[in-house]
Amino acid sequence: MLAIGNVIIDNRVLAAPLAGVTDRACRTIIKQFGCGLVCSEMVSSLGLVYQQEKTRYLADVSEEETPVAVQIFGSSAEAMAQAAHMVEQMGAAIIDINMGCPTPKVVKKGEGAALMLDVDNAQAIVREVVQAVKVPVTVKMRKGWDTDHITCLEMAMAVEKAGAAAITVHPRTRAQMFSGQADWEMIKKVKQQAGIPVIGNGDIWTAADALHMLDKTGCDAVMIGRGAMGNPFIFREAIALIEKGYEIPPAGLEERIAVALKHLELTCLLKGEFQGVREMRKHLSWYTRGMRGAARIRETLNHATTRDEVTTLLRQIK
Repeated sequence: MLAIGNVIIDNRVLAAPLAGVTDRACRTIIKQFGCGLVCSEMVSSLGLVYQQEKTRYLADVSEEETPVAVQIFGSSAEAMAQAAHMVEQMGAAIIDINMGCPTPKVVKKGEGAALMLDVDNAQAIVREVVQAVKVPVTVKMRKGWDTDHITCLEMAMAVEKAGAAAITVHPRTRAQMFSGQADWEMIKKVKQQAGIPVIGNGDIWTAADALHMLDKTGCDAVMIGRGAMGNPFIFREAIALIEKGYEIPPAGLEERIAVALKHLELTCLLKGEFQGVREMRKHLSWYTRGMRGAARIRETLNHATTRDEVTTLLRQIK
């Protein structure tokens, strides 16, 4: 188990928020494989404050099985506090603050990973959000901005002092984006100084990787992101290895197709067939990765426009 504030999480294997990926359908699938905590896509604080319908849709987790975290991003402490209060009302069990998104359109506004260059503002944001809500507040951060600005140790101390209930560390700099190797040693350093739970994230592609991160860094839990795309089975495998000490075999072709079909069904139910089929294309490219003739399968699926077409194509895979 893992305690984040007053929220008790069943195990130490969590799912990372991924923009354009971890929508409600994806979170539902992931939870079916035992994941201890799922999280929304990152949600704009200003989008919530200005009552943008699409942003509210991303943040509304009121009908989902708890616990669900909602991740918000922004650079204004006042707007972040307002947004946090709103998502608390929409069912968030935990509010996560994004200090790691490296995309240019986010960092140019002083948001996401740009906060790794402004510890004072980051601390003020956490303090205001903590004061605005009753649920635990967590922070997901990077190692720093670049090799000349490795700030995660300073940042971890600052946000803990401001009232954060846990910290997730993705130990790459913003300059690295997702290239190179994650510096797990930095997770260990944050854990050694922190008085709150530290969650490790980055380069977890297998259950063995998850266990190795726990052993090497001493972190309290692991968070899996890109390694779970098209592979929700990794949560089942990691939980078995970490919590029960045994390995289970990877999902076979039949189960992978069945879960892809379930994911398609949920996405079309929640977003309508037209949008659902198109949004599922990236997920299906991940589900079919490594299958015989995967490139041909992906090309065919990317030209399908209806749920029935996609279903027929998936069921033909041998």
